Order: sequence, then C-alpha cells, then structure tokens
Amino acid sequence: MLDNHAKLVKVIAASEGIVGRKKLQKIIYIMKKLGLPFEEKYTFYFYGPYSEELSLRIEELTNLGFVSEVKEKKSNYYQYRYEVTDEGTEFLKHSDTELPLEQSLLKEMKSQSSRFLELVATMLYFDHLPKVEVEQKVQEVKKKSNYTLEDMQEAWTFIRKMQK
Repeated sequence: MLDNHAKLVKVIAASEGIVGRKKLQKIIYIMKKLGLPFEEKYTFYFYGPYSEELSLRIEELTNLGFVSEVKEKKSNYYQYRYEVTDEGTEFLKHSDTELPLEQSLLKEMKSQSSRFLELVATMLYFDHLPKVEVEQKVQEVKKKSNYTLEDMQEAWTFIRKMQK
C-alpha cells in the first residue's frame, strides 16, 4: 500500500530535496524511461512529458505531511521546493518498497537545468523513432524553446551516460 508514494518520497529524500515542479516531473520521467519502476502515466504537454498522476501523488504526499512544498518567489515567477519531512522519513522506515536508486544518476539529473531536463525527457518520449526523426520532432514540438543542435548533442551524450 502506498508503494508509488513511497518511491517518490525515496527520490526526494535521496536528492536531498528537489526545486521545481517541472524538474521533479522530468526527473521521475527520465528515471522511468531508464527502467526504474514508476507507474505514472505520461502524456505530452507544454513542457514535454507530463503526468497528472504524479502531480496528484505529490499533492497527496504534501497533504499527508510526508513532503513539504514551499513556494519561493524568484525575480518574475514562483518555484516550488520539495523536501521530505520528519513524518516522511518515518513513513519510509515502515515501507518495504524497493527502488534501486543510483545516487550519482540522481545527483547528475538534479544538477541540470529544468530546460535541459525538458529536452532530455522530450527526446526520450520519442525514443521509438530514429535519432534524426527524434531531433526533427523536438524542433517541431519545442519550436519556441529554440533548442540548438548542440543542445541536442549534449542531451544525447547525457542520455547515453544515464543508460550505462
């Protein structure tokens, strides 16, 4: 029971907190694409792959008091900081949910910008297509993001590194 919730708490705990709703969405999506057992369904949305289920689970975790969500004002927008609470730590002690987290992989993803993770997640969303078509698709669906060929090359390198 609450296995999917426990997995999310484990990721946030192992990350020592995650800043940004979009970043959290992309980290979980990328981990799912790397074969970790996340069950959230994703659809393609404004900022790439998005899971309504994930948003609802995070809301439930904050309502349960297992994760804190702090709204922080930036220069011209707000962002959200997610951290595991003491209650969340206690919850994990009683959970036997398995999630083989690679700490270095998580740290690497957390260090990337949300914009870059959006690119990586978008490329992985179309990973059933040949590489050239993935790049064309990114240019088509993310036109306003102005991703360059260098950005995509950096994302391919990042994806290969994560898949090792």
